[in-house]
Amino acid sequence: MSSSLTCTKLTILTITGVTIQIIGLSLFVYGFFPVKPALSGVSGAESFRAPTCTPVHNQTDSDLPPHNLKSLYEELSGIAPFDRLVLMVIDGLPAEFVLGKDDKPPPKALMDAMPYTQSLLANGMAIGYHAKAAPPTVTMPRLKAMVSGAIGGFLDVAFNFNTQALLDDNLLGQFLKIGWKMVMFGDETWLKLFPGLFTRHDGVGSFFVKDTVQVDQNVSRHLGDELSRDDWDLMVLHYLGLDHVGHIGGRNSILMAPKLLEMDKVVNMIHTSVIADQENGQGQTLLVVVSDHGMTYNGNHGGSSFEETDSLALFIGLRNDVSDYALYTLNTVCQVDIAPTLALLFGVPIPKNNVGVLLSGTFGSFTDDQQLKALELNSWQLLRLLQAQLPGLSCENSLCDGFSDDQGCRINKCSGNIENTICCLYLKATMLHSSWRLKDVSSRSYSREDYSGIVAAYYEFLKTASEWLSRRVTDKPVNLLAFGVAAMMLSCLILLSLIFSFYKEVYNTKMQQCFDSKYSMHTWSLDETFVLGVILILVVSMGSSSMVEEEQYIWHFVTSTLNMLLLRKMTQSLLVEASRSLFRLYKENKKIAFQMCSIFVLIISGRTLRGWHQGGVNWTYLPDISKWLEKAGSNHVKSIQLVSGLLMISLCLFALSLSGSTRKISLVVGFSFLMFGLLVLQHIQKYQDNIFASSNYNATLLAQIIFAGLGIATIGTFVAYPWLMPICVSNIYSSHHSFMSGSVPIEIQNEYPLLELKNSLYLIGWAYLFCWCLLQLLLQQPINALPMLLLFVQILASLIYASNGGVHHKQWVEIAALYYLGMAGHFALGNSNTLATIDVAGAFIGMSSYSTLLSGILMFIITYASPSFFLLSIVMYISVDTSYLVIPQKADSEHLLKNMLAFPCLVPLGVNSIILTAYTIVLLLMRNHLFVWSVFSPKYLYVCATTLCVYIGVSFVSATVIYSYLVLALRKRMQGFSSIDTR
Repeated sequence: MSSSLTCTKLTILTITGVTIQIIGLSLFVYGFFPVKPALSGVSGAESFRAPTCTPVHNQTDSDLPPHNLKSLYEELSGIAPFDRLVLMVIDGLPAEFVLGKDDKPPPKALMDAMPYTQSLLANGMAIGYHAKAAPPTVTMPRLKAMVSGAIGGFLDVAFNFNTQALLDDNLLGQFLKIGWKMVMFGDETWLKLFPGLFTRHDGVGSFFVKDTVQVDQNVSRHLGDELSRDDWDLMVLHYLGLDHVGHIGGRNSILMAPKLLEMDKVVNMIHTSVIADQENGQGQTLLVVVSDHGMTYNGNHGGSSFEETDSLALFIGLRNDVSDYALYTLNTVCQVDIAPTLALLFGVPIPKNNVGVLLSGTFGSFTDDQQLKALELNSWQLLRLLQAQLPGLSCENSLCDGFSDDQGCRINKCSGNIENTICCLYLKATMLHSSWRLKDVSSRSYSREDYSGIVAAYYEFLKTASEWLSRRVTDKPVNLLAFGVAAMMLSCLILLSLIFSFYKEVYNTKMQQCFDSKYSMHTWSLDETFVLGVILILVVSMGSSSMVEEEQYIWHFVTSTLNMLLLRKMTQSLLVEASRSLFRLYKENKKIAFQMCSIFVLIISGRTLRGWHQGGVNWTYLPDISKWLEKAGSNHVKSIQLVSGLLMISLCLFALSLSGSTRKISLVVGFSFLMFGLLVLQHIQKYQDNIFASSNYNATLLAQIIFAGLGIATIGTFVAYPWLMPICVSNIYSSHHSFMSGSVPIEIQNEYPLLELKNSLYLIGWAYLFCWCLLQLLLQQPINALPMLLLFVQILASLIYASNGGVHHKQWVEIAALYYLGMAGHFALGNSNTLATIDVAGAFIGMSSYSTLLSGILMFIITYASPSFFLLSIVMYISVDTSYLVIPQKADSEHLLKNMLAFPCLVPLGVNSIILTAYTIVLLLMRNHLFVWSVFSPKYLYVCATTLCVYIGVSFVSATVIYSYLVLALRKRMQGFSSIDTR
């Protein structure tokens, strides 16, 4: 039977569809997530003058020597600056650890861990703020926000792993212009952002999270010498240990309090050395303690929850009258506000792209005129930025043009479009300030109400302008986005049309060979309809931010409902067979019993996985099995981990014993994996408790041996086994494999190595799963060992169900069910659609130094453990499935390969393509949504990563089947030639 959809044509069209999808996705990502545009150049002396309609360029700034430029800035600003700055960054420190939360002080254990810092706050010698960080809450974009005052693009989360030099206007560049000498010790991200800027430095890797001790000692060891020197003006100290403690053990880690105490001693040392002994006034050194982001209760970050965005800004050296923690809680500002505050405290221009607002309270020791001047300078800078962003915004010289004379420019309430509102608020503040200047000094002292009104007017304008600039969506290239969406839609149509064409072909073939009307392709059962309905459910739910945050509920509902529908179907089949002859009842009952048992296993394991992690975003605090076990103690968790590992190894060896390969080959392959499995258990037993300590050489070496050994064993099995397995004689097929004799023509059995291919795929697929089990047992968090075992049990149950389905079973349903189980397992392992649940700590197991590529690969393996697991299981599924064995009389090798690979490859690609295209359209529609960057954009990154996972999984499946088939076909043909020659 000839078919218009040949294997070659199917392959070409599939590759074409995937290529178009990749091109469309790339164009859309490039257009939707551009690097946020920034004004070129740097701020100069013109920033101390009111903005005009004609921009004034700082042409003479570069001609002045640094000391003259510094004097010019001080004269123009009229604000006495500090002399030196110590910027201490404590990576990952939540502000509530220092300032408390909900009008309450921090817990006693945390206050006792930082006694000196708490005494500074209590005595009014420091001012503290909850500085809200913008998502994504990772280090590099947050450092850029603090030194430039600008909010970067969302894809800075990707650039965080490969930091480039910061070319935009920033504080350190301004300090360099006035001749400051700068030193840096700590996170090497600073050296990448500002190459060649520091006269002395000692950078440490920020991503090697296993190190919680040496990474901070390398910073503190320089302190004694540097504090005694007077040849620097700015010292940056970036401590990483607390962030690493969080990644490894969470907020409640036993190392958290000692690490806070260590940081407190550093604050004590700096304060007593360079600040406490100095008198108030010009020449002071200011210590600013900040954190780039907070952390979740699990110690991760990257998302937009309060715990992750609650960073610290602590100014030590400024007087403060606040000592009540309830008032500190109200001190909530934005992280970008640090940049303009430091700029004016040190007498340099505010960076050009700053969207921050001066921190109220930091200028409390300055005169009223100086405080108003600082607010005025901040207003001028934001107004210039607004004029660049809003071409229709009136310049300062014509701000009154839009208001009638009878108002006399006395504005009480500002409304209208954004241009009118901003002009109105700015005009109101400047007029009140001008009236203040006209008063003599003596009358000003009695006008505290007028002064407060001016400050309030300035802050009203500043906050309105800052919020608009922060929320402003960058202009999207419409043509690029449209072409990207169109390409993805075209790719989706190609893949879906291929699935439908092959569906028609295969079931038309079955109808010709099977005369029972119940197998008609037009007969749809409830479970098949539900499998398609799932896609509609997913697409509809994508438009809700709450459903995106809690997507795990959808997948758990889908899998449990599908299992119940399959159980109902099996029950109906059993009743139908009971009405027939007893002999057929006995024969069919066996298969149905196996299928029903496998479904019960799926239901029980699925319910356990559902309750293991209380995932998502909003309900993570609710109790679950993992929290209960962690509360019971690490010994219980380790015991469960070891037992889970032993059971996984035992199940894998049992599955190997069912292989049709020769005993010797099975023993060799099984022994090699068993050896590495025992090494994994040894790593868990010996080094699991030492994970909080610094990197252990023996543990790293053992992990590297495991990685190398598993890779060699798996690749060796894939490459060598098709060459080593025996080729069966064709006349024994019918006697030992009756399922073939009834559905496969004898000519095809004689010519093509179907039996050998099934045995080869079974063993290779088993090697994939065994390797993946051991990898996850080594890399996953200890609490996830049992869920990995349950996922493996689900795979085995699915394979048992498929192997008893017969040739009339619909293969695409089972492939789709495997895909759904993989996605449900993804969330069952504690993952979510926020970047904070990515396990960073596991990405450094077996690594002696940081590598972006290797760490990224390990992070991907950990995050997509479940979807990859089920995609790899498709190799074994093909080996046990019989639905593709309904083959016409005149079939060739291309037809056989097409029958084997079409649904296993096209169904995952098709389902993922629908989800990818639908969510791309949703993201485009939600581009102005309040949660576009905190909810929808992180989810889109996960959708893109899932697409990559599907590509890799499908490539593994197709490469394995094609390679094994070609080798076995070649060997069978060679054996046929040799048998002819013998005759």
